[in-house]
Amino acid sequence: MATNGKSGDDRRHGAVTGRSQTQTPSGHWVKRDTETGQFMDVKTSDKSPFKGVRKEK
Repeated sequence: MATNGKSGDDRRHGAVTGRSQTQTPSGHWVKRDTETGQFMDVKTSDKSPFKGVRKEK
């Protein structure tokens, strides 16, 4: 499991497990649960990928 480390460090230690992400045709990134395949979250604030989550091909 990924942890956030010390307070004020502003970085993640380790990868997020059990999740992946893919890009929609509109350019937004969507996070998916690898066990169920259900979409969990869409990043609409900007069009950069989620940090620490692996990308699907």
